[in-house]
Amino acid sequence: MRMRADGIDVDVPRGWDGEIYRQGGFALQGVRSEPDETDAPIMHLANFSLPASRGDWGSGAVEIMRSDNILIALVEFGPESVGKALFARSGIPRVQASDFAPNQLQRTLPGQSGAQYFFNHGGRAFCLYVVLGSHGRRNELVTEVNAVLDTLVLDPR
Repeated sequence: MRMRADGIDVDVPRGWDGEIYRQGGFALQGVRSEPDETDAPIMHLANFSLPASRGDWGSGAVEIMRSDNILIALVEFGPESVGKALFARSGIPRVQASDFAPNQLQRTLPGQSGAQYFFNHGGRAFCLYVVLGSHGRRNELVTEVNAVLDTLVLDPR
């Protein structure tokens, strides 16, 4: 199944769950402002059923992950972030097993591993945040993540 909204277009593999939505504005420090029409989109993809109530970075979902589970969050930042050093990497990242570590999670949970990639693409600034249910299985799980990311198309601004 193909999922498309807000200039984000991706294949959702069989057995995966996904959503693209807009949430209230936020800054890098996580300070939330009132939502408005300029709020950037957020994409969640997971190889398990996503709970209806979850945070932008996957809270509410990561707590129910098993060792074979994957959560991919793609969060767009506002146009003021394009050109900033943090978003200097150009193009959709390809994840590597060596990028993942338990201490890279928004919240450390036993056995899990995470990686975060800030990048720009087509005049847009993003953070790709990936959580793996098992640090020990990261080589296997990263293959699945990259297969999904290979289908990701981000429209230019």
